Amino acid sequence: MHILIVEDEIRLAEALGQIMKEQKYMVDIVHNGVDGLDYAISNSYDVVVLDVMLPLKSGFSVVKEMRAAKNATPVILLTARDEITDKITGLDMGADDYMTKPFEPEELLARIRAATRRQGEVIMEELKFADLTLKLSDNTLNVGVKSVHLGYKEFEVLKMIMSNPNIVISKESIISKIWGEDSDAEDNNVEAYISFLRKKFFFLGSKVNIATLRKVGYKLEVRP
Repeated sequence: MHILIVEDEIRLAEALGQIMKEQKYMVDIVHNGVDGLDYAISNSYDVVVLDVMLPLKSGFSVVKEMRAAKNATPVILLTARDEITDKITGLDMGADDYMTKPFEPEELLARIRAATRRQGEVIMEELKFADLTLKLSDNTLNVGVKSVHLGYKEFEVLKMIMSNPNIVISKESIISKIWGEDSDAEDNNVEAYISFLRKKFFFLGSKVNIATLRKVGYKLEVRP
């Protein structure tokens, strides 16, 4: 399971991240609403754990913009306020659940499991773009009856791009989300994996190309 935590209380965010990792979940952590929205719509998450009172953009705004972008990822809102009007606002904006701080970690884990069960029918098993099919269960890329297995970072880079086929994905965004913000990875690392993926597209006979928009990033396109 892949979880996004958007929480500006650093110690709480790190504690939640550790709890998720102990459950063998993959975790991304960001600390403001702008980054939270960017991560949520640029990645394929199973659940977003989202604080309401965030710098730059509130949790209410984040979930509202996620739903406006047709992103159906389950969202669990966290807040220190126990006002019923806040809960109603959050749910009306598109949140799936609501927890008031402080809470027990076991309850949050239970609610995460419940949210993914409720969304079970829409959790993706594959991503498609034109003639490409990326199988999320076994890291294989298919075109018709032909398939290739992708390495971990090849898979993560392509999943990020195919999850947002109409969005230009920057090298900085790819490095931050796949290598990590504290990584020593540079632009040429991303360029190398884009090159690997292009070669696999060619091997499969795909009509899809990963286009480079100079000084901007990458975007999928279909060759005529």
